[in-house]
Amino acid sequence: MPRRQTCCRFLGDSISIHEIHSLARGREDMKQHRNDLLLAAAVLLLAAAVWFFSRPGGSGAWVVVTVDGQETGRYALNQDRTVTIGEADYNILEISGGQAAVVEASCADHTCVRTGWISREGETIVCLPHRLVIRIQGASGELDAIAR
Repeated sequence: MPRRQTCCRFLGDSISIHEIHSLARGREDMKQHRNDLLLAAAVLLLAAAVWFFSRPGGSGAWVVVTVDGQETGRYALNQDRTVTIGEADYNILEISGGQAAVVEASCADHTCVRTGWISREGETIVCLPHRLVIRIQGASGELDAIAR
């Protein structure tokens, strides 16, 4: 039986060089794992910051309706009402509780209906088949930095 090469003796136990390398590799693996976790946390923090600072502005004051690029209506967001936009090709806009949504539409895809409720400045609902854009505008009526 070959003699085991020992490196150190501590309290009567001997440790082989192979075992020392194995322990060192384990520490390196732990450091690598810790660095991976730190990198993942930094990426998540950056993503949260980007989301927080790029979301639409504050609560809006107006619902602006444009059809085919022409403004056809401007409604106060604080007054509850239901507006029918169009005749044969129609969308029904509901304004309630400081929010607006298209609740019914005659288009085929109903993407405008599935968009749901909007209330923050800069948010939009779009119905491409009807060339309809509904956007929330702030009290000043000016465009935000993104829309400019």
